[in-house]
Parts: sequence; C-alpha cells; structure tokens
Amino acid sequence: MSTGCPICGKPVEKAFRPFCSKRCADVDLQRWLVGRYVVPGGDDDAENPSSEAINRE
Repeated sequence: MSTGCPICGKPVEKAFRPFCSKRCADVDLQRWLVGRYVVPGGDDDAENPSSEAINRE
C-alpha cells in the first residue's frame, strides 16, 4: 500500500524501494548527510552518555 516516492510522489520502483529512482534515493541520502533530517534523541543517561562525558574520561 505504498503511496509513492517520498521525494517526488511518482510510483515506487521495486529496485529502488521506497523511492522511484536512484536519483530520488540519492536526494534522500544527501538530505540526511547535510542534516536536513534529524532523528530526535532523548536525555543523556548512563547507557547513552553525551559526547562531552566521553571526552572527559
């Protein structure tokens, strides 16, 4: 039940799923690399120390 390519909306191609083409897959990758997409994180804790805490060790 795909609604289409998340970049351009065209029908999804099986070889590039969930995208319609290599171009749209590359556009998505570039957006991740430049920080346009961000996965929200939670508060730092003992299992997930901040980078500052790691650098102090």
